[in-house]
Amino acid sequence: MNPILPKLETYLRVDFHTHTHASPDSLLTPRKMIATARRVGLQRVVVSDHDTTRGALEAVALDPETIIVGQEIMTAEGELLAVFVREEVPPGLPALETIERLQAQEAFISVSHPFDPTRKGGWSLPALEAILPHIDAIETFNARCMRPVYNWRAERFAQQHGLAGTHGSDAHSAFELGRGSLWLPPFQDAASLRESIQQAVSPPLILSLPWVHLTSRYAVWVKSRRR
Repeated sequence: MNPILPKLETYLRVDFHTHTHASPDSLLTPRKMIATARRVGLQRVVVSDHDTTRGALEAVALDPETIIVGQEIMTAEGELLAVFVREEVPPGLPALETIERLQAQEAFISVSHPFDPTRKGGWSLPALEAILPHIDAIETFNARCMRPVYNWRAERFAQQHGLAGTHGSDAHSAFELGRGSLWLPPFQDAASLRESIQQAVSPPLILSLPWVHLTSRYAVWVKSRRR
């Protein structure tokens, strides 16, 4: 991250990793997400629901300036975090095939919480190293990581391999939004994001307390009762 603070009034505060009610473990509506994003000072929010773009499309229809369509995709080797997704990518494919599909639609590709062993979709080191030539970034801060060391390892890994870092709240509830974010110069698409993120500045970051994972379990329970 750039240690010299620019004039941040020209920058956009971006949360790269969020979930709506389209994810099985979230009850957050797009309308509530947008209202909260405005309240906490986020100018851009990447909606990255699990294996679907449905929630992101609902949200972008309500606020196309704030919302960016993304997707968190479970591959055969681990989870990817895609930004500026034009066409939904199915889960379960080999990682390189998933990446090829994302590259064909000119998406920006990051890797979700790569060193958090408590998460489903974690990466082995050989599998992660195999995709490095084909990705744009590593998620170097995820507010839902229960131990700071998981983010520190991701930050160190990204630096060692010359990769940009993305920050995300991984919000599944409204109160989590913005706990992980970056200040970036304005960008319009994946290509300009690749340039913009080189000048990223990190605001204060806030790890969520472990109990936030209970909100996801509650969402799963509520949805099971609705069936």
